[in-house]
Amino acid sequence: MPDFTLENASSGLVCGVDEVGRGPGAGPVVAAAVVLDPANIPDGLDDSKKLTALRREILYGELQGVARIGIGMAEPEEIDRLNILQASMMAMSRAVCALPETPAMALIDGNRLPKDLPCAAQAIIKGDCQSLSIAAASIIAKVVRDRLMVRAERLYPGYGFARHKGYLTSIHKAALEQLGPCPIHRYSYSPVYAAQNNSKV
Repeated sequence: MPDFTLENASSGLVCGVDEVGRGPGAGPVVAAAVVLDPANIPDGLDDSKKLTALRREILYGELQGVARIGIGMAEPEEIDRLNILQASMMAMSRAVCALPETPAMALIDGNRLPKDLPCAAQAIIKGDCQSLSIAAASIIAKVVRDRLMVRAERLYPGYGFARHKGYLTSIHKAALEQLGPCPIHRYSYSPVYAAQNNSKV
């Protein structure tokens, strides 16, 4: 279970930063930056992958009321232009810059630091398992992205976005072969690129 030790080790505001959506073949990468209130930390914060969808939604609602939150995204066309790593870094930088107040320190999940951060930063491998702020960011980013992909299902029916959230499952690949890519697909991903020329539409 993550704790608040890393945040307490720094003076001034500290945000945790995490991103979701590197693997999918469709939709944006979504990053969140979260500054927790030490006196109002929701119970049960953990790596979003360890939580059920219902628990993530509950914690998302609780965090909205007690934390400072910034959201950053990189859209599919930016992912195709920059590559997924650079797009993810850009989304995280955007999330920190979107906070209502600039923090003194950003704790970044992973082993790389984004460019153009407005503050000092520290990369933490498996940070969502060590830092409550990063765990909170992972929850916010996951819920935001999942909601976007549910909305995408209504805009682009037939791909199953609400079910697989853009990950290249067998169902998604079959839909790609049948329908071809849609505007939120990542054309630099090989299954999408192949489907661009092989669709039956």
